[in-house]
Amino acid sequence: MNEEPPPHPVGSDCPYCSAPMVVTRMACGRCGVAIEADFPMSRLGMLPVEHQRFIEMFVLAGGNLKQIAEQVGVSYPTIRSRLDKVIDSLRSEIAKTQRLKGTVLDAVGADKSNAQQAAKLIKGIGKGDAT
Repeated sequence: MNEEPPPHPVGSDCPYCSAPMVVTRMACGRCGVAIEADFPMSRLGMLPVEHQRFIEMFVLAGGNLKQIAEQVGVSYPTIRSRLDKVIDSLRSEIAKTQRLKGTVLDAVGADKSNAQQAAKLIKGIGKGDAT
């Protein structure tokens, strides 16, 4: 029941087809109780492992890119470029999980009766009655 942890961190993509993987099982290492479901991954957890490691270094260095560059033995512009890639990757993950925004009329369509119904709902919100 107690398996050895993988020798290398596991990324969020399938090693075979590169599709996003899904966490479907969580188990207690002490008593063996397990829960199976589709568990959501955090946005940071969806980033490639190398980006996650960079974020760890960034936090532990207090955001000091010069310190990271010295520790790793590369130039400041190289570290800055790596940070920009992490930021772009994180923005991409955030964009995947954000809900689309629009107007109420976008949601109900062009039909006049739907627009009138939406207006009635909006008026009812202020009065505590949305019917």
